[in-house]
Amino acid sequence: MKTLEIIGFKRANLGKRNAKNLRNEALVPCVLYGAGRQVHFAVPMILFRPLVYTSDVHMVELNVEGEIYKAILQDVQYHPVNEMIMHADFLELQEDKPIKMNIPVRLKGTAVGVQKGGKLVIKQSKVRVKALPANMPDTVEVDITNLDLGKSIRVRDIATQNFEILTNGQVTLASIAIPRALRGKSQE
Repeated sequence: MKTLEIIGFKRANLGKRNAKNLRNEALVPCVLYGAGRQVHFAVPMILFRPLVYTSDVHMVELNVEGEIYKAILQDVQYHPVNEMIMHADFLELQEDKPIKMNIPVRLKGTAVGVQKGGKLVIKQSKVRVKALPANMPDTVEVDITNLDLGKSIRVRDIATQNFEILTNGQVTLASIAIPRALRGKSQE
């Protein structure tokens, strides 16, 4: 899995007023929890761009005043009007403890139904995965080569290795829609 480094500064004072002052200085108040401790720190807002505004999933190497923590971004809170990041929570990773993340689904191959004139409809772009940090995949690959007109592929059809998919197996990932022009021909 891709790793991204974020540099932060410890927060001495906690509370609403101090958090507001940090935001006015273009810093995001953050908390790292897990492993039996909490670390309160602030990160420059610009460092969140490659972490938050992407479809990729990253592990984060937090550098808080020289101390290095391996973590994942657990939650981000946005301002309701201007969408500015108000707060971020990070979960510290432990090598022997499984984590849960939403992982992007990548479709590979060209479906038979698309070659016949059908339209590929993507219904679900991410699935919830549980795995040890070392086994967490970057993407979940799904082969759609044999997908024919009117057929669909579900979460239960995904081959897993060293991870568990928590998303309901009945959820449809992608289907091949039959265009109106082809529907009329099949009835004749």
